[in-house]
Amino acid sequence: MAIATQPQLTLDEFLKLPETEPASDFINGEIIQKPMPQGQHSLLRSKSCHVINQLTESQKIALAFPELRCTFGGASIVPDVSVFRWDRIPKTSSGRIANRFEIHPDWAIEILSPDQGLKKVLSKLLHCSRNSTELGWLINPEDESVLGIFPGGRVELYEGADKLPILDGIELELTVEQVFGWLSLT
Repeated sequence: MAIATQPQLTLDEFLKLPETEPASDFINGEIIQKPMPQGQHSLLRSKSCHVINQLTESQKIALAFPELRCTFGGASIVPDVSVFRWDRIPKTSSGRIANRFEIHPDWAIEILSPDQGLKKVLSKLLHCSRNSTELGWLINPEDESVLGIFPGGRVELYEGADKLPILDGIELELTVEQVFGWLSLT
């Protein structure tokens, strides 16, 4: 007896589908819906964007975007935070920011949610690394660690007082403890 298999969706077919809430990624021919963000995840995403943009936006160095769809390298992903160098931000002919970002981010940040598979999130950041993203962070609130993902797929673990790697050109110094300190409301 033959078993029917579901035909694999193409990237173009995926991009024609209606957006989901929360967003879905399309990577390696698979649709993966992101989990609904919870408190720690939302605050880490918000603070990451705020801290980066506070230093970079007025000087037109870079811009951090929350939940921005980026389509590149045969995939379409929505990192928790995508940071683009100012001169790489897609623009319309009139100079306004474009709606579609069909390029890789320079820095991609993912925040692991409870019950989210580490393998799928790490594979998304490795896809970014293979497609010219300079830096990736995988923030894990459960064990208060950050994995740094670098060109060539190199991965480094950061914990406690370790200084985090920052995208070249951004004058920011952060430790893992400082990032997780954002979660304290006292």
